[in-house]
Amino acid sequence: MGALEKKPNGSEVALVIHTPMDLLAVALQKEAAIDVIERLAALQEKAMLRDAEMQFNDAMNVAQSELGRVAPNLENPQTHSRYASYAALDKVIRPIYVKHGFSLSFDTGDCPHPDMVRVVCYVSHRAGHTRTYRTDMPADGKGAKGGDVMTKTHATGAAMSYGSRYLLKSIFNIAVGEDDSDGNSPVFEEISERIEWLNNCSTPEELKRVFGAAYKEVKASKDAHAEKRLINTYEQKKKDFNANH
Repeated sequence: MGALEKKPNGSEVALVIHTPMDLLAVALQKEAAIDVIERLAALQEKAMLRDAEMQFNDAMNVAQSELGRVAPNLENPQTHSRYASYAALDKVIRPIYVKHGFSLSFDTGDCPHPDMVRVVCYVSHRAGHTRTYRTDMPADGKGAKGGDVMTKTHATGAAMSYGSRYLLKSIFNIAVGEDDSDGNSPVFEEISERIEWLNNCSTPEELKRVFGAAYKEVKASKDAHAEKRLINTYEQKKKDFNANH
């Protein structure tokens, strides 16, 4: 696409137009109608947003290629499974995502479910694109056996902490576990996560659905120890629900 520009001596030269910004520059130079300029400005803004998103995706791809497993540093006494704290995840992940132009900001949002907190993470890139991630976490103060173990204030803080950790893992697709598995089965990290899912189920129906999906995966792995842990957690959670109804 091209346009002609008049020189002071009256001659004309061709202008090469590559982007909406070039079109906008020509329109401004030619004193085009305001509606034409507005449409071109909107087209330029759309092109800039698309470019920013592409840079976001490219940077995320490179960042994830540099991130490895994160070693678990804490143990859940209820599930007897080890997991990585937010601090452990942050120590490994932050230097890499910052290097590639990302910044993270956590917040809460309106949650449609009672006694739950919606944890929100805004992931921004220096190119100008921001993507929003969210997860809903229980904040009723109940323990694994259904008893009151925390105040609502404490439970809200715990839900925020828990949700932030899970969002951080999912945003950058982080696997938790020792590289040599530390003597654990190949599905150690997966079964630990699914056990936490079971413990966070808020209804018997949800428990049954989550267990069904998790059991298929564990059964396919042919890991008898992992299968037993999953079943035991399911049975205990089911007992807890029955004891409270």
